[in-house]
Amino acid sequence: MGPVAFDASLWDEPTTGIGLYARCLASGLENRGVRLLRLGARVSGEDPRGRMGRTTYVLGRLPQALRDSEAPLYHALGNFNLPLVRIPGKAYVVTVHDLIPLRMPETVSRAYRWQFRLWLARSVQVADRIVCVSACTRDDLLARHPEVAHKVTVVHNGVDHVDRYALDATTEDFLRSLSLPQRFVLYAGSLDVRKNVSLVLDALERLKARGRPATLVLAGQSWFGSGSVESRVGRMRAEGHDIRPLGYQSEPVFYELMRRATVFAFPSKYEGFGLPPLEAMRLGTPAIVSTTGATPEVCGEAALAVRPDDAEGLAEAMDRLLRSDTERRRWAEEGRRHAARFTWARCAEGTLEAYESALRR
Repeated sequence: MGPVAFDASLWDEPTTGIGLYARCLASGLENRGVRLLRLGARVSGEDPRGRMGRTTYVLGRLPQALRDSEAPLYHALGNFNLPLVRIPGKAYVVTVHDLIPLRMPETVSRAYRWQFRLWLARSVQVADRIVCVSACTRDDLLARHPEVAHKVTVVHNGVDHVDRYALDATTEDFLRSLSLPQRFVLYAGSLDVRKNVSLVLDALERLKARGRPATLVLAGQSWFGSGSVESRVGRMRAEGHDIRPLGYQSEPVFYELMRRATVFAFPSKYEGFGLPPLEAMRLGTPAIVSTTGATPEVCGEAALAVRPDDAEGLAEAMDRLLRSDTERRRWAEEGRRHAARFTWARCAEGTLEAYESALRR
């Protein structure tokens, strides 16, 4: 196989789920001897886009960059961002992480929803192979585009990237400054409506009403529709709840918080994969997830699960884990064992098979 033209549009940006996927998959592919040409990063790689927006780059400049490239294949990583036209002699692969803008339209802006719908429809038509990160995402895609079933393969994400972050002095000093209690609940991720942080707050109120208050740490950035959650957090803190909103954190802090948390609560209403609870499980922290989306597929029976509207069930699960060392050890061991199956080496292997299949078309 020749070099692969690789979507690097999020390479130089603050880390998001897709950006993490791009970096970890790239590392896994390069470890298998694949040479990547990183196209469309803001300042790095083989064809940096500079001040040009990501959409403008893909639609305007990327087609010519592919024509000029020696790479026989281009891999788009962001759900739908393939060029609109086929380039002779070039195979196309696209990774679809989720169809949340179509399944839960209220969680994104109207403009983005239309962009997603139209560009996804075109991308799956021009793609030679479509990589879905879960069977759940595959089923969502085929419910809308059954005609592309022959192109789709499922390749799960890895989670072993968390192993590379060792505790350093800067992270230690920062965490010490927070004066966190010995036991706390962590939610890590964006604060948008889909993530269902409000259910965690409901559970927190129930625990306090029973005389068993818990500390909640929120590590995540604001997102579309997060205003109501942030307002409620402010009100609850004024009422005496111990809630620590930390905002976006660097990877060393983010993963050390996961490692130190007593419980990781992630009752998201819908995930195309659900990486954060799997990260917590890899780090030995018991996770509580919801019964919807891809989290049952990804976390299996190694995480406690509650319905996304079951505040009482979430409160009970949080309380059990906060109060029982035996329960925590049991779920921590199950979580570590289960998460060990998800590696970026396996993800790279499955992706390479998709490349080879696309090149044979």
